[in-house]
Amino acid sequence: MTRTLLTAIIRRALLLGGVWLALTGGAADDLALGVVAVGMAIWLSLRLLPASQPLVLWRLARHAPRFIFGSIISGADVARRAFSPDMRLNPGWLEIPNDLPDGARVVLGGELSLMPGTLSAGSKDGKLLVHLLDRDAGFETAIPREAEEIAEIIGRTPRAGT
Repeated sequence: MTRTLLTAIIRRALLLGGVWLALTGGAADDLALGVVAVGMAIWLSLRLLPASQPLVLWRLARHAPRFIFGSIISGADVARRAFSPDMRLNPGWLEIPNDLPDGARVVLGGELSLMPGTLSAGSKDGKLLVHLLDRDAGFETAIPREAEEIAEIIGRTPRAGT
């Protein structure tokens, strides 16, 4: 076992174990199941995002408030459109080229699907396919910016135009 792999396992165990404890309130009855669930989550995370691409936790922590704020603003926009009599929508598809590894591309797609107004529908030829409620809402610049942040979180320097 390499030092990089061991470091990744320890970091992921701390992160995922902390999430498990926060969700269960640290109840002793849930610890056995938590050990199994965290172990499986670590294994899966290593398969999706190998240890050769380290997760930089402080960058993840820096990204979280922006993601939460963006979700709130987008949610308010979708709610406004839903209750508006004219409901100005311009739905369509966006193909976003990126050079993220498969696991990071899945994370980006999941993040976009959690944000109101967007839905990741997979990838094709290295491009992320995203359905939009409004093609005029500025997603052409926002989504590549999110991809760059994911690349930074995993310790990669994004290439220009990806």
